[in-house]
Amino acid sequence: MSLTNKQNKYLRGLAHSLKPVVMIGNNGVTEALLKELDERLAHHELIKVRISGVDREARLQMAQKLCAQSGSELVNTIGHIAIIYRPARQPIIQLPKS
Repeated sequence: MSLTNKQNKYLRGLAHSLKPVVMIGNNGVTEALLKELDERLAHHELIKVRISGVDREARLQMAQKLCAQSGSELVNTIGHIAIIYRPARQPIIQLPKS
């Protein structure tokens, strides 16, 4: 699934008021973290993830790795925060058409 610019902008607006629900520490991406991420995405669809302790390029690579392993889309990154979206089996968020 690939998000259009309009859908991406819509999701960024929805994520504005959200707080990070998954935190990545010094251990990086672990099996336990992926399980937690999967549970949070199944429940919320749109989440923020805090990635701490690494430089900008490493944070982006870690966010992309999370998305690849969880089957989700990276909406945006701002500083240490990544916004991630994956539609649920019965979607709550209705994305605008292209």
